[in-house]
Amino acid sequence: LMSRGVAQVKVMTDVEFLSAACEQFLGRSVSDIKATILNTLEGHLRAILGTLSVESIYQDRDQFAALVREVAAPDVGRMGIEILSFTIKDLYDKVEYLDSLGRAQTANVMRDADIGVAEAERDAGIREAECNKKMMDTKFEADGSIADSKRKFELLQAEYQQEVNVALADSQLAYTLQASLLLTVASNRTQHYIWNVALVTSAEAAKENQKIKAEDLEIEVVGRKRAIEIEEQEIIRNERKLDSTIRLPAEAEAYRVQKIAEGERECPPKRGPAIDELPNRQVLEAQAAADGIRGIGNAKAAALGAKGDAEAEGLLKMGEAFAQFSDAAKLNLILQSLPSLAAEVAAPLAQTKEIVVLGGSGGNACSNLEDLGRNLTNLAGTLPPAIRALTGVDISQVTGRD
Repeated sequence: LMSRGVAQVKVMTDVEFLSAACEQFLGRSVSDIKATILNTLEGHLRAILGTLSVESIYQDRDQFAALVREVAAPDVGRMGIEILSFTIKDLYDKVEYLDSLGRAQTANVMRDADIGVAEAERDAGIREAECNKKMMDTKFEADGSIADSKRKFELLQAEYQQEVNVALADSQLAYTLQASLLLTVASNRTQHYIWNVALVTSAEAAKENQKIKAEDLEIEVVGRKRAIEIEEQEIIRNERKLDSTIRLPAEAEAYRVQKIAEGERECPPKRGPAIDELPNRQVLEAQAAADGIRGIGNAKAAALGAKGDAEAEGLLKMGEAFAQFSDAAKLNLILQSLPSLAAEVAAPLAQTKEIVVLGGSGGNACSNLEDLGRNLTNLAGTLPPAIRALTGVDISQVTGRD
């Protein structure tokens, strides 16, 4: 084993050590002084190399250098020399022993590194598997919650749909029953009223017919008056329509032509490439067209206003005429509207194929018909109160009044 080191030395300044240095080196050359100090340090270096193993020297060079300084310092100190520093620069041998130590250490380090990498990869794989497991557990739990929520939603939706279907069926059934009941009541009331009228004495019937005829004449007179008034309003409306559609547009067109003519007189057209007054003519034509459009718009607005006034006045006259009707005239209008009312009420039963009447005693057909007649008579008795509640007219008082 060979070692190469570097030492830094100096002459000590104390009088005692300075005298010793002068005694040892005074008169000698620098090379002799170097050789003396070098030989002294080499001797101590070899002595220490013999006491230490190659592994300890290779693994701890600082300790080896410290031992050399510690052993050599007293000897060079007696020569008046102080060791400032001593370091091992290099260690080598000719049999590659140190290289073998390095390879073994390198192999150990690589082995430890591989083991560390394998352990790290193992731990990473375990951690990754645990994370994947937690992720899948969370995903499955979330999927289960979603499926459960969806199931609850579908159940609630089915319950709500069932309630809606039941409500629709109830409403349709109620509508059908109500329509049937209204049809039956209206038919029975109409029949009962017909029967009651048939039972009136001939004198009362003639008297009532005279009253109705008088009311009809009064209604006809009022209607003719209203027709005359409506005709007058229609004549006024036609005149205004004539003004708006013919006279006012003609005046507007004449006004536009007049404005164009005035513009042409003020700005006569000139031939040639430079026509400076053409914009004035175009302005006048545009103004004339705008005035014409404005006149047409005013005429249409006046026509619409006249039409609205005529319709409103006609409705007002109709209301005043209806206010003059007596109870008999109003009753006549009500009776005239009963057939159309019965037709509208019976419309939902147009698809009915068969009506079965249940009742009677012993299943006798005649008994069933008699019961049906009595029931119709009883139901028809409710017609006069219903008319009195709807219109305020009492049929019994109107038919029995002198």
